[in-house]
Amino acid sequence: MDLRDTELKKKILKQTELFVLDMDGTFYLGNDILDGALDFLKAVKDAGKRYIFFTNNSSTSPKLYIDKLAKMNCNITRDMIMTSGDVMIRFLKNKYPGKSVYLLGTPALTESFKEEGINLFVPERDLSAAQSNAFCEKIPDIVVVAFDKTLDYEKLSNACVYIMQGAMFLATHLDINCPVPGGFIPDCGAMCAAIELSTKVKPKFVGKPFAETVDMVVDATGVDKDKISFVGDRIYTDVATGVNNGALGVLVLTGETKLSEVPESEVQPHVIFDSIKEMGELLNEL
Repeated sequence: MDLRDTELKKKILKQTELFVLDMDGTFYLGNDILDGALDFLKAVKDAGKRYIFFTNNSSTSPKLYIDKLAKMNCNITRDMIMTSGDVMIRFLKNKYPGKSVYLLGTPALTESFKEEGINLFVPERDLSAAQSNAFCEKIPDIVVVAFDKTLDYEKLSNACVYIMQGAMFLATHLDINCPVPGGFIPDCGAMCAAIELSTKVKPKFVGKPFAETVDMVVDATGVDKDKISFVGDRIYTDVATGVNNGALGVLVLTGETKLSEVPESEVQPHVIFDSIKEMGELLNEL
């Protein structure tokens, strides 16, 4: 099957009621909006369809993304953007209400957890030592690892000790590296790899490409899975979210994944577009 066939593209666009858009590499690159991105959003609205944004980046407040998009003349409300941090909060509230959580996360994510009533665990302090005393009788029920740009050795060692003593190991997303101007920095998956190597315990992830992300989108929007397209430039996260969980996986070639890499991928998209600009142009033809 030709995944770039025009009729296939139109079929997928027609079937889709909700587009879940990745951001960097799909809607913008760095601080620059991609050509045709705003036209695509207009085409979605004109077709009577909907869109939301989803990012695996759990280090930043959704408000900062809203502000960034506003500078690109894309004005959205809080309910139109989701992060892997949001998925984790929902997962904890639904599956483990009231359980104590030791969070490896930024101040922004910590504040979000507090606002949502998550029972955050504070390590006991050993005043005779520079570090908190992880080797104690009181441990958290759960350790949650996110993209913590404030990670230090104390947090890392506490997390490992708690997990080795029986705390559950959860994580927001599996991305190994985060793209930044000029290269990459270690992301949540890299931090989890260090903890896993120490503890021999594998984490449970909830962000893209896992079912918990799709479940949250369905619950929040009321749209059936088979009418949702996850659109992005990464096969192993964006596209896999749809393909592996009963939704649609749409690849765009404006970011990480190159067309030549698709045949070798274990995950095959339902369709491939050059960009969301092309998606908007074809939507207007329906």
